Amino acid sequence: MSKEILRNKLINLRRNNYIDQDINFSQLIRILKKFDPKKNITIGFYYPINSEIECFKVLRKLEKKKFKISLPVTKKNRKMDFYQWSSKDILKISKKGIPEPDKKNKIIPDVLIVPLVGFDKNKYRLGYGGGYYDRYIKKVLKFKKILTIGFAFSFQRITKVPINEFDQKLDIILTNKGIFK
Repeated sequence: MSKEILRNKLINLRRNNYIDQDINFSQLIRILKKFDPKKNITIGFYYPINSEIECFKVLRKLEKKKFKISLPVTKKNRKMDFYQWSSKDILKISKKGIPEPDKKNKIIPDVLIVPLVGFDKNKYRLGYGGGYYDRYIKKVLKFKKILTIGFAFSFQRITKVPINEFDQKLDIILTNKGIFK
């Protein structure tokens, strides 16, 4: 099955089965314990759209625990960067219709929370097809080790994601039902 057909099928499945569930905060904290608590860990999040799993409850809890939060800003040529953001800050709507932070303080996250349309047991993700996250992860890994965590509903798991040379494997997939390592 082509990526496009699979993507449409999974987006419809997610839309039809979307339930107000979110990620288990204590599971995420266990994952983040590998980082030195004295360092200011920066986490790159996403703004949930199109029935993606809710992440703002987790984001706010991490912010209270003094983690620095950042959100992506999309750019030309299917590129993006992350900028520091707080839940107290205003977001503006991008040309793509996605809320984004001001471009004041560019950040390279230590942990990148990645949205996805589908995933497989090998931790490959199927996204929306723009390649923004794959390009960003590839670019950053050239000079910094980051932990990549996909957030998803458990029903988004499929047998095999069709991949190509541009697709980046994630380190962990965290769903509403548990952790895939």
